[in-house]
Amino acid sequence: MRESKFKKFADKFTEFAVKVGNQVHLRSLRDAFATIMPLFILAGLAVLVNNVIFPFFFKGDMLTKFQAFGNVINNGTLNIASLLIAPMIAYFLSRNKKFDNPISAAVLAISALFIMMALSNVVTDPNTKKEITLSGILTFDELGTKAMFAGIIVGLFSTELYMHLSKVKALKINLGSQVPPAVGKSFSVMLPMIFTLSIFAIISAVLASVFNTNLIVLISKLVQEPLRNVNTSLLGFCLIYSTGNFLFTLGIHQTVINGSLLDPLLLVNMNENMAAVNAGKAAKHIINSDFVTVYTQMGGTGGTIALILAVLVFIKYSPYRKVIKLAATPGLFEINEPIIFGLPIVFNIPMIIPFVFSPVIGAVIGYSATAIGFVKPLSVLVPWTTPPLISGFLASQGDLKVVFLQIVIIVITCLFYVPFLKISVNVAKKQAQLQEKMN
Repeated sequence: MRESKFKKFADKFTEFAVKVGNQVHLRSLRDAFATIMPLFILAGLAVLVNNVIFPFFFKGDMLTKFQAFGNVINNGTLNIASLLIAPMIAYFLSRNKKFDNPISAAVLAISALFIMMALSNVVTDPNTKKEITLSGILTFDELGTKAMFAGIIVGLFSTELYMHLSKVKALKINLGSQVPPAVGKSFSVMLPMIFTLSIFAIISAVLASVFNTNLIVLISKLVQEPLRNVNTSLLGFCLIYSTGNFLFTLGIHQTVINGSLLDPLLLVNMNENMAAVNAGKAAKHIINSDFVTVYTQMGGTGGTIALILAVLVFIKYSPYRKVIKLAATPGLFEINEPIIFGLPIVFNIPMIIPFVFSPVIGAVIGYSATAIGFVKPLSVLVPWTTPPLISGFLASQGDLKVVFLQIVIIVITCLFYVPFLKISVNVAKKQAQLQEKMN
């Protein structure tokens, strides 16, 4: 009876999660971030080179000159984050919705984003150190991670409006088949583009002239910061991440939830940490993209590097050991699908509890150690496939205390997995015995 109720709940939850995962806007958002992620990883490597490697060899003015290498990389990656994400979202959203001219949507999103920028900006005079207001300029601060959510919203709304207007026959200009296809396409979307950008211009003008603000500031205050404060708090992070892991136990990849609700905000935090360190300041965000890789996801979501060790050390059951031996190498690089579907963890009730709650162990330990000052917030974005211990060393700019924390988390998580593994082994043996009797 209990199993039947659980199955009904799992089926309904699965159906809901599949709908969420296939939602076109969320899918487009994940595609866009996946496309630009290599640029942010490059920025992380630049921070590492600037603040760890170069100081070994250079001092003073010579160090400053060499650090220009990392600074220009940051300008071309982190500091134009909104400008990168807006067209990518527009492109993937229009393509996922089968729009026949997705590149035009990307171009329009860039234009719409600039239309929504401030008409003037306050900058500091390097000579007098006084703040002055200048018009006709844009700062990297306005184009960077501060504006990332604005880039997301502009990319989504400009594309939706543009595609909707493009369906209106009265707005299409048909030059016939005698003109080159590229020219014909540009004219067919000319009026929808004009109307879309005009609407954004009206909104921007009203914000500037009536409310003395702009979309970047508005979204930052009303959307990005409140959402970030909730989702990247320890409680919010653990709740969302654990829910994502529960989805995985039902066979649905955890990025359905985590990729939509966490990844953009974690990346904003990560980018701000890297920018702060690159500017010689202290990183301030404890929970960021690296926090997942270093503390909560060693071996893959569910902290399955600890599961691998638990089986190898404590479990003698041959089928489990065979799966783990095959899955060990991918697990070192955070790829744990062989374990999730091979052990399995999916629909394996004894293994659901440790798989869902193991990341909480890593999150609490990592957060607490950072909050009390034992280690600093992570500040170098590393690829999520970086093996455990190496990830902690690189992400912390070589702090061995972070590596020590990772070892502690692995050991505790390993011990947490053991009793549930033993229950799972007993269940598997009994199921095998029943199967033999039936045969």
